[in-house]
Amino acid sequence: MCTTCGCGEGETKIEGDDLHHAHEQTHTHADGTTHSHAHGHDYRPAQGESRRVTLERDILAKNNAYAAQNRERFAAQGILALNLVSSPGSGKTTLLVKTIEALQGKLSIAVVEGDQQTSHDAERIRATGAPAVQINTGKGCHLDAHMVGHALEQLPLARGSVLMIENVGNLVCPAAFDLGEAGKVVILSVTEGEDKPLKYPDMFRAARLMLVNKCDLLPYLQFDVDQAIAYARRVNPLIEVIRVAATTGEGMPAWFDWIVKGAAAVRGQ
Repeated sequence: MCTTCGCGEGETKIEGDDLHHAHEQTHTHADGTTHSHAHGHDYRPAQGESRRVTLERDILAKNNAYAAQNRERFAAQGILALNLVSSPGSGKTTLLVKTIEALQGKLSIAVVEGDQQTSHDAERIRATGAPAVQINTGKGCHLDAHMVGHALEQLPLARGSVLMIENVGNLVCPAAFDLGEAGKVVILSVTEGEDKPLKYPDMFRAARLMLVNKCDLLPYLQFDVDQAIAYARRVNPLIEVIRVAATTGEGMPAWFDWIVKGAAAVRGQ
């Protein structure tokens, strides 16, 4: 159950695995790391406010423990993990495809795809030659660290590579869930309202970088980019901003450089 909206989490499916069963299993990753997972989500609906608060704390505490395991693995292998978050239709998958194509030969990139249903996005990623694992959350509205940990068991990750986690399209619940990533990258499309950072402050407060996407459409829209950036920095003064148009390539080199520098920093170069 999600701590924010109460969505169900009993129907998660990961390619090559599933989370329908509820028992303890010990997993050994390719890097030698061993830990136990409690499969399934055995929480029950909250009864009263005190029960709800306790439930939320339990869920987030368990998630944070899994996130710490993921983060340790990334650190041990020098992997830059980024959590891409946005509303549905912001252009996350197109952005990923263009990024993978542009950085081929420079960086090894793998992807964890999150959607409620279908494997369409994972198939688009695989068409670039990059490995991808699809997580279908069913009724769930976000990925959590437990799901990502299982997906990593199906995903070949080279030392010093980049892991892109494309979260479920949602500006609310993913803000609360640490996946073990180095940072959240929030994508705001100019086809949305420039006041999104004020309407969904938790997400923009949690993000390291905001990509303002689809800037090629600005001549046809009434979207104030400067105002959107000002709103984002009102809730998060430290957020970095890059204006891009994934389909035309406008601004994309700055995004590529941001990834390359981040990957080098994780590798200690």
